[in-house]
Amino acid sequence: MLQEKPLPQLDLLIERIAARDFTVGVIGLGYVGLPLACAAAGAGFRVVGFDVDPAKPAAIAAGRSYLKHAPAGKLAELVAAGRMTATTDFERLREVEAMIICVPTPLAAHREPDLSFVESTAAAIVPRLRRDHLVVLESTTWPGTTEEVVRPILESGGLRAGLDFFLAFSPEREDPGNSEHPMAQIPKIVGADDEGSLRLADRLYGSIVARTVPVSSTRTAEAVKLTENIFRAVNIALVNELKVVFDAMDINVWEVIEAAKSKPFGYMPFYPGPGLGGHCIPIDPFYLTWKAHEFGITTRFVELAGEINSAMPGRVVEKLARYLDAEQSRGLNGSRVLLIGLAYKKNVDDTRESPALRLIELLEARGAKVDFFDPHVREIPVTREHRALTGRRSVAWDVEAFPHYHAALIATDHDGVDYAALAARSALVIDTRNVCARLGLKAPNVRPA
Repeated sequence: MLQEKPLPQLDLLIERIAARDFTVGVIGLGYVGLPLACAAAGAGFRVVGFDVDPAKPAAIAAGRSYLKHAPAGKLAELVAAGRMTATTDFERLREVEAMIICVPTPLAAHREPDLSFVESTAAAIVPRLRRDHLVVLESTTWPGTTEEVVRPILESGGLRAGLDFFLAFSPEREDPGNSEHPMAQIPKIVGADDEGSLRLADRLYGSIVARTVPVSSTRTAEAVKLTENIFRAVNIALVNELKVVFDAMDINVWEVIEAAKSKPFGYMPFYPGPGLGGHCIPIDPFYLTWKAHEFGITTRFVELAGEINSAMPGRVVEKLARYLDAEQSRGLNGSRVLLIGLAYKKNVDDTRESPALRLIELLEARGAKVDFFDPHVREIPVTREHRALTGRRSVAWDVEAFPHYHAALIATDHDGVDYAALAARSALVIDTRNVCARLGLKAPNVRPA
């Protein structure tokens, strides 16, 4: 419940936001933080970005973007204008009025939340925190994190949230590669536990994005983010299960979905695939599952969805094995497979939690030799769960090489790939995204999966 104890300087700070006489610090310059920093600087604020990886501030200082959805031209313009700088020196937090935390919140080995990045960031803020600072957490997490974890760390220096400084939560809603919904046009959820913090955070974000949606508490704002991603995870699991059932009945699930979505009400299309990827959908539901155990509640629906989605890479591999056996009288052991698309979704370079990485591991565990091609991912970066794949590089697009593979496996349906040439020159194409059918490529060697 909101406490009505606004800080004395609130009105002055709101006036400074309106005048753009306000410096925003963004901590964590990854897929969320860099676009946010660019949007804030583009809205007229002075922005200082912070990251522990020195390569990121160095790239920003040179006007180079390391993310496809943060255009280098715009970034260079903001840097040249002096509106945006970046650093590894957290002492510069003393220069800013707002600190927005955009650090990772992964899952640990047993699917419990790993808040170490959030906790270490909050601890780094403490010695630089002063009266009237605004601190906002954007990292996705379980309901209660801002109140139960971040607030006590920040208050360990003697200042009190809602009395001495402002504290809020505003979940990121970044969708890399989605040109129809740029960050500044996506409504921003803002939640706080006191009236002053809510007013200030809402006014700041309202100056950066087209519309804000204030809610009554940080817990509510945290729950909104989880609800959005659980909704997607559960519905994708449903359609993945339907794919398995319909496949056994010799029914094309893609045709079913296309027909079903003609209904103008009561239906929303979701699409099957080789598994879930990205930082949000495969991970966020388990934050709620973990927190629910504290209240003696089992999230059976959410956990079942996770089981179904996690099983999809294995089902794809089994289907590929069956096709090789039926059409080439061979098994996976010793087969050469070309995997098309390593990113977790089309037209991005983001490999976080990508099912393609799991597909490579499963195929190679059964003796296959796997190469990959991805026009957006030249080299596999370091990941927590797939460290053995680090450094592997995409092969060149070479139609003359296609006949030397026993199968091509489409894991990600990037635009701009010549799927017609792939189908024409490959012995077998396994399509997990239905891209060939969408393009009218119905050759007998193209099989759905």
